[in-house]
Amino acid sequence: MARECDVVVLGMGPGGEEVAGRLAEAGLDVVGVEAELLGGECPYWACVPSKMMVRAGDLLAEARRVPGVAGTTRVEPEFAPVHARIRDEATADWDDAAAVERFTAKGGRFVRGRGRYTGQGRVEVDAAAGAETFAARVGVVLATGSAPAAPPVPGLDQVPYWTNREAVSAAEAPESLLVLGGGAVGVELAQSYARFGTRVTLVEASERVVSGEEPEAGDLLLEVLRREGLTVLTGTRARAARYADGAFVLTLDGGEEVSAERLLVATGRRPRLDALDHAALGLGAEARRVEVDAHMRAAPGVWALGDLVGRGAFTHVAMYQADVAVRAVLAAAGRGEAGPGADYRALPHVTFTDPEIGSVGLTEAAARERGLTVRTGTARVPEGIRGWIHKAGNDGLIKLVEDAERGILVGATAAGPMGGEVLYGLAVAIRAAVPTATLRDMMFAFPTFHRSVLEALGDLAAD
Repeated sequence: MARECDVVVLGMGPGGEEVAGRLAEAGLDVVGVEAELLGGECPYWACVPSKMMVRAGDLLAEARRVPGVAGTTRVEPEFAPVHARIRDEATADWDDAAAVERFTAKGGRFVRGRGRYTGQGRVEVDAAAGAETFAARVGVVLATGSAPAAPPVPGLDQVPYWTNREAVSAAEAPESLLVLGGGAVGVELAQSYARFGTRVTLVEASERVVSGEEPEAGDLLLEVLRREGLTVLTGTRARAARYADGAFVLTLDGGEEVSAERLLVATGRRPRLDALDHAALGLGAEARRVEVDAHMRAAPGVWALGDLVGRGAFTHVAMYQADVAVRAVLAAAGRGEAGPGADYRALPHVTFTDPEIGSVGLTEAAARERGLTVRTGTARVPEGIRGWIHKAGNDGLIKLVEDAERGILVGATAAGPMGGEVLYGLAVAIRAAVPTATLRDMMFAFPTFHRSVLEALGDLAAD
């Protein structure tokens, strides 16, 4: 017999947990299903603990920048406090008891097990206590997230490589590390480990790291990484992998080999679709994501959000979509209006390297692909007054992308010290379609990093 409830949330990562908790608080009978830890990737292996590593590495880098500016320093890295902080402060030793209690206190029921959506509002769960089936009266919310994706390199599936999980939960920094993939995860962890003395070799198939960013930002980060002593090999692919005698070896294009004590594979993530009945959702065998409308509706009585829908594997995207989905589900339950749908014009993301790269909206290339009449403006952070004052560690730039016909920004990049914080004002300008003429007429506090936005606006006008 199926147990009836109002809503089943399949997958309790950040987005799923938010939806389930809020619907339970609204008085609905909610069942949350999760096979791993309630809270998902972000609090236990991704956003939070990885940024603790980044923060620790940044402190080391800042200490090394003292000479020539404020005296002399001697820096001796120690990784143990980083691991202890991640284990004790961030993850409670990878225990989700507090998160489960938080959810159930709101009135929800938590089921730990591997669930599968089988259509018609039904979710089957293989739980430790036995198999259970739930039938949702209002509907099902799918939030099954994503998993690391490894490239089809011969031998790679036969070696004990790290994903981001092992890299973040490691108790010690390895003497040497190979990083396969130069996206956000790869470069963040590569730079962090290098600052603790690990010899890092990063291999990236594209011609630049963080290839989804503006080329200027990728080139700047590549320059900094190499300056810090990392070996970064771009425009080359791994053709084979092996592990023997305590060493990982990658064979690259042309036969060159690189080796290290550990291998981190950071070549992206893929949505977890295996827990879904494809026919019930109208998905083809080769589907890579779940299609949804502006209110996160995937099918009658089914909503989907987060990494599953392919709008970016970011916690803030999942949380934003969760808010949209909560309103839609409550409306379906006869409790209010669905309200506005999701709007991705000003979707932001940040790569927490040093320099920190914050981006929002369209890149110049993406804007041109959409047929927009594009105008760009750029400013270099070291040439601005705050960047000049900052001196050591002031690498950075601001790049603005304008739809010249409408006179509004459609994209922006803020790279440099606190680039993600500088991004906020640019995101507001893009979301609200503030005319660039109005932005130029604003007062920008002096001396600040964000004042470089004014300089980029000036360059935009001169284009």
